[in-house]
Amino acid sequence: MTSRQVLSRLKKLGDRKNVEGMARYGINPENTYGVPVPKLREIAREIGRDHALALELWETGIHEARIVAPLIDDPSCVTERQMERWVLDFDSWDIVDQCCNNLFRKTEFAREKALEWCVREEEFVRRAGFVLMATLAVHDKGAPNSLFSRYLTAIRKGATDERNFVKKAVNWALRQIGKRSVPLNEKAVAAAGKIAEIDSKAARWIASDALRELRSDKIQDALLKKANKT
Repeated sequence: MTSRQVLSRLKKLGDRKNVEGMARYGINPENTYGVPVPKLREIAREIGRDHALALELWETGIHEARIVAPLIDDPSCVTERQMERWVLDFDSWDIVDQCCNNLFRKTEFAREKALEWCVREEEFVRRAGFVLMATLAVHDKGAPNSLFSRYLTAIRKGATDERNFVKKAVNWALRQIGKRSVPLNEKAVAAAGKIAEIDSKAARWIASDALRELRSDKIQDALLKKANKT
């Protein structure tokens, strides 16, 4: 399938009412056709892995094309230069999340990019750093606890960012790290306690929301069951 054929499919599947709905959820409506994500995943499955096509689709600037691109790209072909180019194009929280979860976290650069990007000033680049932390906490089974300890330090520093899409990502990263294991739960709870002491509305929300989940019976029971299996 060519990039032109993919764009043709996307246009036919588009719905302006969906675009309006997406905008209400904070998704950038510019260059957007309004195609539901399940349909985009169907197209991606039809295409399979295609690094060259992924690059072409990304360059179109079309919102849906930039969701399909990371779904079909080959993580082993992704370079650090590509990641740095794409991250500067991020203009909507859903593009950030889809790209980080479906592609970037699977690359050899993911662990360090999380730390590099979370201190960048651009809103969506910073979000990408914390989203990577969250997705790596869930999926990177071989990552050492020391890596997530470094992430928790970065999370404490980033907790004062009042921008909505950043603070939600900071909170997400904190919660996912705290659900990874008993030791990391203890460290995440301690980090949240320190964040709660910061004179910042964003920090107080991040801490209270994370502590409510991380201290819950549901999470504590799940962590104990996981620990007993190892």
